[in-house]
Amino acid sequence: MSGAGLRRIAPIFAGVAALLVVAGVSATACSRPTEKPPVSPSPTTSAPASPSTAPPTPEQHGATSDRRYPGDVLDLSNWYLTLPTGEESDPDSVYQPALTTYVGSYFRLNDTRDGVVFIANAGGVTTSGSSYPRSELREMSGANKAGWSNFRGTHTLAVRQAVTRLPQVKPHVVTAQIHDAEDDVMLVRLEGERLMVEYQNGDGEVVINPTYRLGTPYDLRIVAADSHVEVYYNGELKADIPASGSGWYFKSGSYVQSNLDRGDQADAVGEVVIYSLQVTHSG
Repeated sequence: MSGAGLRRIAPIFAGVAALLVVAGVSATACSRPTEKPPVSPSPTTSAPASPSTAPPTPEQHGATSDRRYPGDVLDLSNWYLTLPTGEESDPDSVYQPALTTYVGSYFRLNDTRDGVVFIANAGGVTTSGSSYPRSELREMSGANKAGWSNFRGTHTLAVRQAVTRLPQVKPHVVTAQIHDAEDDVMLVRLEGERLMVEYQNGDGEVVINPTYRLGTPYDLRIVAADSHVEVYYNGELKADIPASGSGWYFKSGSYVQSNLDRGDQADAVGEVVIYSLQVTHSG
């Protein structure tokens, strides 16, 4: 599921960017009009709960009314974004420094401006290594793609998120992953109401919430250390996976697990709201 051949979206000169904000889309987003028009919302598979407002986190700054970009809510300095737009097998990507002030149809603030909405539609563009579209962040280390090993050190992803919409026919979405150079090591996946951790290419799974209700925020923490991966859900250890490797990195966002071949319409979406996101590496 790695994104081969990703395209950089070049930033526009900083001096012009402050003046050119058209229809809520920053002129620093990209150098070419790669995004498709916004998709029409598709029905959710169950009635969403009213999303609760996440408590402020250290990375959120300023009054909510002053926030204009996802980068005003999340620290995006060590991430890049893959979008469900672009050319087939070569989706658009947004790197730093453009990502700091990027906003678009598939990556935007929620209505209360305390979370970032990731939208991937079933008819969207995919990477060369996957048949499913995504609006998803990939971990970076400065200007380089991150890669680390759980043979030593402690590597942690802490994210507060909520799944708000699912495709109708195949209501599946991945919200967080550890990936390596070839494939996912483990992932957090919602299938209908079943929120689970999946590993060993789907041969292993642990259900962390069998009755998840759309729109309900939860705290997820993934800790990779000592040749294990631990997954905490709302502060409770739910999975301890014996797994080790190198070249690992975190991903988070909306990686919808459906497409037209699965029977969903092109505008069916997987939608995930992220309220806080933090990665730490120690040791």
